[in-house]
Amino acid sequence: MFSFLTGLLILLLGYMSYSKFVEKQFSPDDRPTPAYTINYGIDFVPLSTKRNQLIQLLSIAGMGPILGVIQGILFGPISFILIPLGCIFMGAVHDYAVGIISMRNNGLQITGLIEKYLGKTWYCIFFSIIALALLLLAVVFVDTSGDLLASEFFNITDFSLNNNTLLWIYGSIIVYYMLSTMFSIDKIIGNIYPILGLILVIGTLLLVIGFFVKGVSLREINFAHLNMHPKNIHLIPMFFMTISCGLLSGFHATQSTIIARTVKHEKEGRKIFYAMMCLESFIAMIWAAGAMTVYNLNLVPQNLVGQVPAIKIIAEYFVPSYLVFIVIFAIVVLPITTGDTSLRALRLNLSDAFKIKQSSIMGRFLINIPMFCLVILSLYLVKTQSDGFALIWRYFTFANQLIVLPTFFCATMYLYKNKKNYFITFFPGLFFVYVDALFILNAQIGFNLNYKLSSFIALLFVCLSIFWLSKKLRNINRNN
Repeated sequence: MFSFLTGLLILLLGYMSYSKFVEKQFSPDDRPTPAYTINYGIDFVPLSTKRNQLIQLLSIAGMGPILGVIQGILFGPISFILIPLGCIFMGAVHDYAVGIISMRNNGLQITGLIEKYLGKTWYCIFFSIIALALLLLAVVFVDTSGDLLASEFFNITDFSLNNNTLLWIYGSIIVYYMLSTMFSIDKIIGNIYPILGLILVIGTLLLVIGFFVKGVSLREINFAHLNMHPKNIHLIPMFFMTISCGLLSGFHATQSTIIARTVKHEKEGRKIFYAMMCLESFIAMIWAAGAMTVYNLNLVPQNLVGQVPAIKIIAEYFVPSYLVFIVIFAIVVLPITTGDTSLRALRLNLSDAFKIKQSSIMGRFLINIPMFCLVILSLYLVKTQSDGFALIWRYFTFANQLIVLPTFFCATMYLYKNKKNYFITFFPGLFFVYVDALFILNAQIGFNLNYKLSSFIALLFVCLSIFWLSKKLRNINRNN
């Protein structure tokens, strides 16, 4: 319990102190935000701080802070420390930095920021990666949320496309995605998210209350053996690839830039971007503690450890049977409310790239029609392949954490140019150069190289990144 409580304390104190330090580097002021300077009533709309907080939280909190942590907690109680540390010094900094920089660049999406601060080559590379990642994420979350709704509320066990009820569920989710992507952010998303956010909060609180009623069975950190994964999987990089949404996720860059278009004042940024990442990390910590408890009590069959069915076992253990449906529905909410904004982000990035104005409904149709055709086709391919979901999720995981790199480097360039402490984004960026390189070099879905050799090559990538960034920063000095 000490390790868990220490992690929660790190999260609280980190937000109270380090978030203010990070905010100081960006010096938010009273300049007009894009919500007012480019207000055409669809994407650029002034929203209240609370509404922006809820949209940001539900947008970034997909299945990651739940499904990711029930897999990540297998590394042991070190998870309770790494999650909050990663959130405070990397994840929340990442979300806040890209949100503020976007606001100061007329609400540019992440691909536009990459082009401005890193150049055309980086833009060409990462535009494709980001667009594909957003599409795959939406497809995965239609599949995930649809299957959860089908199994928990309709008692469906046949998840093939031959099941008409399942098709209706998928269709309903896709129709909702179409509407939420097409219309003004304050009409559908802005009105539905407060209700869904309340359900998420109630579901999380029910789990916390269950901790006090049933008690938790948590192990403490063993400094002689920090990595307790039963399969001896390496802590680095796999922990940082597995627990993304509760620690650091490149996907968040696509979401913070959506909210950058609806923030009324820059000084609200810390409460919207930094605080919501910390709240997501708190949710991840709660589910991590719940997962460790049911694992330690051997309540989860070995073949289901780290899998989606373990989520229901956690809920049923801590929450009374007549309230379990609230927790399950709160879980279903997460992928739905991340899938819709991932497609909204895809529309915005595509519209910026092809210069298609989004103030007219025809402009939005021009992007949405082919985009949703791809969603439906991709969903069909996922459902007709035996390992379609697992394959997409593995590659999305890598693409997701790869997006972290240009985001951190954009922020580094911005801070250096404005003579601020750029190390707050420089060092996390270098760390993830190492993590990403090590993962793709060592993983079976990558080059499948020996771990030691992969580590050495990953360090070379770090050195090359330092050389490249130093050269870019020197160019800024010369231009100034």
